[in-house]
Amino acid sequence: MSAPHCTTCPYCGVGCGVAVTTQGDGISVSGDATHPANGGRLCVKGSALAETLDLQGRLLQPQVDGHQVDWPQALETVARRFAQIIAQHGPQAVAFYASGQLLTEDYYVANKLMKGFIGAANIDTNSRLCMASAVVGYKRAFGGDAVPCSYQDVELTDVAILCGSNAAWAHPILYQRLMRARQQRPAMKVVVIDPRATASCDDADLHLALRPGSDAALFNGALHWLAQQGLLDETFLQRHTEGASAALQAAQAWTPQRVAQYCQLPLAQVTAFFHLLAEAKNWLTLYSMGVNQSSSGADKCNAIINLHLAGGRIGRAGCGPFSLTGQPNAMGGREVGGLANQLAAHMGFGEEEVDRVRRFWQAPNIARRPGLNAVDLFRAVADGTVKAVWIMGTNPVVSLPDADRVRQALKECPLVVVSEVMADTDTAALAHIRLPALAWGEKEGSVTNSERCISRQRAFLPPPGEARADWWILSQVAQRMGYGAAFDYRHPAEIFSEHAALSGFENQGTRAFDISGLAGLDRQAWRQMTPLQWPVNAQYPTGCQRLFADGRFFHPDGKARLLPIAPRLPQHAPTLRYPLVLNTGRIRDQWHTMTRTGKTARLMRHISEPFCALHPQDAAALDIADGELTRLATRHGWMIARAQLTTDQRRGSVFVPMHWNDRFTAQGRVDSLIPPVVDALSGQPESKHAPVRVSRWPACWQAEIFLRGTATPPAGIYWSRVTQAQATHFIMAGQQPVADWEAWLQQHFGLEGLTLQSASLSQYGYHLIGWRRGEVQLAFYVRRQALALDRAAILAAFEQAPPSGPPRLALLAGRAAPGQAAQGRTVCSCFGIGEPQIMAAIAQGCGSTEALGEALRCGTNCGSCLPELKKLLAQHAGRQVA
Repeated sequence: MSAPHCTTCPYCGVGCGVAVTTQGDGISVSGDATHPANGGRLCVKGSALAETLDLQGRLLQPQVDGHQVDWPQALETVARRFAQIIAQHGPQAVAFYASGQLLTEDYYVANKLMKGFIGAANIDTNSRLCMASAVVGYKRAFGGDAVPCSYQDVELTDVAILCGSNAAWAHPILYQRLMRARQQRPAMKVVVIDPRATASCDDADLHLALRPGSDAALFNGALHWLAQQGLLDETFLQRHTEGASAALQAAQAWTPQRVAQYCQLPLAQVTAFFHLLAEAKNWLTLYSMGVNQSSSGADKCNAIINLHLAGGRIGRAGCGPFSLTGQPNAMGGREVGGLANQLAAHMGFGEEEVDRVRRFWQAPNIARRPGLNAVDLFRAVADGTVKAVWIMGTNPVVSLPDADRVRQALKECPLVVVSEVMADTDTAALAHIRLPALAWGEKEGSVTNSERCISRQRAFLPPPGEARADWWILSQVAQRMGYGAAFDYRHPAEIFSEHAALSGFENQGTRAFDISGLAGLDRQAWRQMTPLQWPVNAQYPTGCQRLFADGRFFHPDGKARLLPIAPRLPQHAPTLRYPLVLNTGRIRDQWHTMTRTGKTARLMRHISEPFCALHPQDAAALDIADGELTRLATRHGWMIARAQLTTDQRRGSVFVPMHWNDRFTAQGRVDSLIPPVVDALSGQPESKHAPVRVSRWPACWQAEIFLRGTATPPAGIYWSRVTQAQATHFIMAGQQPVADWEAWLQQHFGLEGLTLQSASLSQYGYHLIGWRRGEVQLAFYVRRQALALDRAAILAAFEQAPPSGPPRLALLAGRAAPGQAAQGRTVCSCFGIGEPQIMAAIAQGCGSTEALGEALRCGTNCGSCLPELKKLLAQHAGRQVA
């Protein structure tokens, strides 16, 4: 067994350390106990990383116009076609679209090439979709994009406020860190501000299920109420801030009564929140997409920051406004200038800053004004202004708002280049040139997590096929475009050193981001670099855990700014035609557009297909039953998802996960429904609010099929593909009746050479098992309504065929064999524990999550399933009382 490779997780912004061990052909993944972000813990996605490393579906050879080519030809073609378009139409006719999945070194080269040498600032990133509003909030308040907090503050605060953040699912390791701190410090209070009752409400002392989009009014109200009670930190305001008078004047109309009415909250809950703030020494506000993804997201961020500044709850342990990023290197992208409105090293497009970067890069053709942000960039592709776009490590046909328009724009774009890990994504399908990039486990570089901690991501696998590092691909193209001297990189350590040097160039403490203390690292030192929080310079040679302890900020006068905030509701209100509000977001076991997590079977067991969460009263008014298929439509698009009725959902709102794409389901891309509305200051889309119409999708049959080998579902039906290790598995439904199911299966999936065992249950009740040489080749089940199958038992039959008699009859029925326990719906993905096992253990006396963990191990790894375990315990207690 080799010594562990210490690297970082490629999923959320927590930035967990990962220890990878290789033994023979096997690879095991565990948490890195030495990493400060996670101390050895991993969520279920991180724990399953080893299951995503196979090469199935990988892009391993450059392709030009549908033909495989070698690297010299591919690179020459990219350089030549970009140069031709620039020569004919100017540099503004080309653009890059990057990703928080890139490493800092990749990001730096892309930004330098586009802004420094092509001479346009048209490079933006999918991080625009998750944290651009937070950036604007920090810059306006502090004079720099500087997150003031540390994860340690989660353990030291008196009141933890989760605002627009379902951290239990989106940032599970950090959330469990909060929960452990809560157990050790029972006086700590947890407040969740979210229209939905999410898993993060599990242990909350107060859940404010406010009106969607009304957050700024709540924080304005808190500011005004604390001022009335004489509880502001007047000394801090006078010494270290400007703008308090205007901010307080803007907030003074927001009485508790008005806040309650505007936010549609009980007055008692509003005042309870205010009293919690008044009684606590420290507050920590953890905010994420629910705040940022708004047409007034920047103002919401500043409303939160205003409260912390006015209360003096910043710059000390357990305090601060803490933006949680969504991707592993969203912060690194901000550092190198990956956003179109930034230049590099947190510099903007002021004349002095442009001149500084121009001299450092020796780039006379440097861009002098901001470029197009993500939504505007693809609008420019659609109208022909941008004629060439290079997309790196992201899938905008799934993730951008108005996604069908994005797809159409790329279809009509003269040149689309995609650097990608997977051969077949919704976006790669539209590319003229596909360039194979290295994946996690194969590439070397650095990332920065939500708390400003820079960590190394290390390779432990050889490059497969012709895949290459993104920085190498970009540098090679730059050289062929005539910029060779500036891009003569031989190793990513050289790029990191240049990036670090630029951060300190003519800085003298005027810019927050400064890692000049790392500029002299040679390759060996870079390889061995351990995690540390920036700044890293002469003042902080080993990093800095918490910013602003001295009360000095990065505006020229050293003072922070409070801003007057006028709360605004989302741009589009519900109408008679579109009466509900659509909210999108993450689920527990999937990541972004599933190109990685969709490869592993255990991450598909908790939630296997797109769903639409509805309040039961809304569903009743629409004549929609739990488990039925629904059609959701807005002015921009439509999709199909399965109804999930829950009182956790606020009336008048629906929730749909963001992850599914055309490779995993038919018509399930939720962002095709989202209007391209953005915050005017940050350019971040309003992905949390779209007026929508929901109706039954009247299926006359629903089916599931399991079969060996690969298959393609027929057109014209609903389907979702569920990754399984043993078989190809589709959930399907159709609106047209089928007279002969055997003939239908023969037409679409083939039954040649199979011995068939079937059972007709009714007009639309039909089961069929196909055998060959004693092995199960196909299992098919269809009913009028959604099926309740024991999928684990069916899949087990593909590994070991059941003997004749009752076991085969049980397989035909789609249930476990006599004497075998049914697994049912998976609750704990880490250990594959299903709901029937959990309920059986509860019935046998396991009356707590700790007891369930001892008996079944569920909840003992990442803890993401603990909220569901508590619900099951409560359900059982309710049945006992009944």
